Amino acid sequence: MTTATFAMLFPGQGSQSVGMLADLAAAQPEVHSTFAEASEVLGRDLWAVAAEGPAEDLDRTENTQPAMLAAGVAVWRCWQARGGPMPAAVAGHSLGEYSALVCAGALEFADAVGLVAERARLMQSAVPAGTGAMAAILGLDDDQVRAVCADQAGDDVLEPVNFNAPGQVVIAGHKAAVERGAAAATAAGAKRAVVLAVSVPSHCALMQDSAAQLAERLAHTPLREPGVPVLHNVSAAPAGDVAALRTLLAQQIHSPVRWVETIRALAAMGITTAVEAGPGKVLTGLGKRIDKTIKTLPVSDPAGLDHALEVTADA
Repeated sequence: MTTATFAMLFPGQGSQSVGMLADLAAAQPEVHSTFAEASEVLGRDLWAVAAEGPAEDLDRTENTQPAMLAAGVAVWRCWQARGGPMPAAVAGHSLGEYSALVCAGALEFADAVGLVAERARLMQSAVPAGTGAMAAILGLDDDQVRAVCADQAGDDVLEPVNFNAPGQVVIAGHKAAVERGAAAATAAGAKRAVVLAVSVPSHCALMQDSAAQLAERLAHTPLREPGVPVLHNVSAAPAGDVAALRTLLAQQIHSPVRWVETIRALAAMGITTAVEAGPGKVLTGLGKRIDKTIKTLPVSDPAGLDHALEVTADA
């Protein structure tokens, strides 16, 4: 196939599970070697946490973020080892953007591990435990969710932060405001309003101080122009240059994830096939709701890898 029709997508926090990529690791040595490289940077055994848990340890932001980075890059390396084609574009959901940058050649994996570990630390320390929250609002359109946030914020932070699919928006901010927003969304006709089991209110204004500190780390992190376009969460478009890339990565942790616009931008580029590189099928499910012209293939095990390689070879 020509790579003009193929993109690779990387999931973020929330797609992790104990035992993820175990079957792929048994078939492809790249999985263990990638996690070993990350473990060396971190000074702890990241594969043991991913493979054995317990879930509470894997779900801690300081472990989840580097583990999901490693998982995405591991699948990408398996893809390369099997002779998979280079995508025409890449994108990652929230944290997955870092895996996308490694895939595109803009960021070395070891540098990405250190950067993501710092990102996780900064996000976790941004607000005291128990004071922030996030909730998924299902069944309202984007403007309705924006209105709910404006009405219920009061003196607190309450913002729509993940535009994941039509009728699926995540809100974040102070815990009390999120609870008010979830109740108001239900009263406004939402099918469901579910407070999420997360410890960090990502992508909202409560992360602005962390973004400033992350910008300092990014200023000293080697970055290059990517070899293929990377569509960023903040803009749903590629960065203009390396300086813009640094700015977008810092802004990302306090700005909404524009995933619907990202997938539609890929469709406008002529993308017809996408591979979800990493555990779970979250992005595959969202893609079906955003644009049915793009077929998304989840790759987290040998069968998924074989199928995606076959489809992209024959497309």
